[in-house]
Amino acid sequence: MINTKFAALVNIDNEMEESVQKAKKLYLEGTIFVHPTDTIYGFAANPFNDETVQKINEIKQRDIGKKYILLINNVDNLLTYTDIQSEKHLDFLISIWPNPVSVILKLNKKTSEILKSETAAFRIPNHRFSLKLLNAIKMPMISTSVNRKDGEPFIDPIMIRDEFGSDVDTIFYSDKKLFFESSTIIDLSDSKLLLIREGKIKFAELLKKFS
Repeated sequence: MINTKFAALVNIDNEMEESVQKAKKLYLEGTIFVHPTDTIYGFAANPFNDETVQKINEIKQRDIGKKYILLINNVDNLLTYTDIQSEKHLDFLISIWPNPVSVILKLNKKTSEILKSETAAFRIPNHRFSLKLLNAIKMPMISTSVNRKDGEPFIDPIMIRDEFGSDVDTIFYSDKKLFFESSTIIDLSDSKLLLIREGKIKFAELLKKFS
């Protein structure tokens, strides 16, 4: 069956609180939507909904099992899902967030069993809409670049609707300037700090905070 529904465009600058509540509803219903972040536009969804995760894989034409970055609202909530035993690591996370830095952490037993993975990358975004939404849902949220496999990320909401309008429910967008650069990804699942991908925040800056 051909999907004749086309995504709605919603300007969060004009409808911030209404947008947050609508996005929360979509998240809880297991629906995929697009939203602006402190880096680039992202597909957003509930990581604990297997059908939703599978749909994102299909939209992005992504290999099954490849992990997604999870946004979360604060470090206290992060501890609900992860196993962080070092005070040094906690202090480091508090010092770098909110910021476009995604950190791979070891999951606790319960979350590991649900997500079928020992680790996951988390980030507290430095973006008003994202944080308001995360505070509303109080759960982790997938946020992954709006593109097909190996393609460049889409950064214009109109182009996103043209390409993915039948795949998502709503495209939340902002007229304010975004920093169209991916997050830095570091691995803190062990004792050492490892660089996986350098983005807007440079690894040398992070090392200074970790020492």
